[in-house]
Amino acid sequence: MGPNSKALKQKLSQDTEREFGGTLGAVCIPFFLPLTVLFLICVSRSPEASVLQWPPQLPSTDQLWDPLAPVILLGWIGLHTLLYFMPFGKVSEGLTLRDGTRLQYPINGFHSLCASSVLLVLLLGLGVPIGYLFELLLPLAASAIAASFLLSIYLYVRSFWAPYHALALGGNTGNPLYDFFIGRELNPRIGNFDLKYMCELRPGLIGWVVINLGMLMKEVELRGSPSLAMILVNSFQLLYVADALWNEEAVLSTMDIVHDGFGFMLVFGDLAWVPFTYSLQAAFLVGHPQALTLLKAAAIVALNGIGYYIFRKSNSQKNQFRRDPTHPSVAGLETIATAMGKRLLVSGWWGFVRHPNYLGDLLMALAWSLPCGKMLPSSFAKSKKCYHL
Repeated sequence: MGPNSKALKQKLSQDTEREFGGTLGAVCIPFFLPLTVLFLICVSRSPEASVLQWPPQLPSTDQLWDPLAPVILLGWIGLHTLLYFMPFGKVSEGLTLRDGTRLQYPINGFHSLCASSVLLVLLLGLGVPIGYLFELLLPLAASAIAASFLLSIYLYVRSFWAPYHALALGGNTGNPLYDFFIGRELNPRIGNFDLKYMCELRPGLIGWVVINLGMLMKEVELRGSPSLAMILVNSFQLLYVADALWNEEAVLSTMDIVHDGFGFMLVFGDLAWVPFTYSLQAAFLVGHPQALTLLKAAAIVALNGIGYYIFRKSNSQKNQFRRDPTHPSVAGLETIATAMGKRLLVSGWWGFVRHPNYLGDLLMALAWSLPCGKMLPSSFAKSKKCYHL
């Protein structure tokens, strides 16, 4: 190891700012977040559906295991690993790394969504009970949590064979608990297979759509047809996922890809948090049917549309500026310099509010939740029926 390598190692280890409460957060978050996922699923299925009920709703160990769950999870991840190498779509380069190189990424996430949709149609045509996902929610979540820990351990161990320039600036502190949580290696790859990029938008995000469909089919089993509220939730969230995958190239300029190491924080978020908490509205509606008038539905659709428009326009502007600040669409926008020497937009969409993309996100999230409304008086009795099927 030469003097330059030693200096770089020292800089990477020391020039870090610890986030999420440092070591304390790195210990507590991996413990409490999995419990939070399981707790929220239980709450969504309980008659009261209240996070304030006491004692808190937590599953028994028997409810967390079904031999079918890990098989489905591993099969699903395996499917999207194969689809990652599907020869469709273009190949795009990421932003320049510290060593001056640029990694290549296949832009075929939307194709993976389409292939997954075709597979689901075939399964439905063959009479596969997709609605059984409702009963498997807890075992699937438990399997995803276990897979997150196992993958995070693998990523942490393999990071010690990565060159120093491949480590994330914030994940090489020398504190094993914190580095395991944040992630030491920036872009862990097996050959051309980028683990972080594959997990970022594919198995979890598309899995969210599949879980939603399972909840819709469960409602069809129970009531003969999907409710308007369930249709709205499924449609809104399918639009969000399809948009993310259609604009997959934009993720290459996000903090997750450019700055954050791939550790437990991102692994758990991708594989467990997103699919099993973002689908809570649909899971809630299975046991707590809601009646929506056409006027209320129209207002909710309008709110989601406004949120989506703000979200998409502001994100597109930000991504274009990050990839090419000289592009005519962003070249005239005002910017300010940061302490790191980068430029931040302060005009255009980014002149209205500090984070217009978050504003759009919040409006959409509100629209996703409004169909859940207030529980109908009879929903308690109906919901109890669901839990013992």
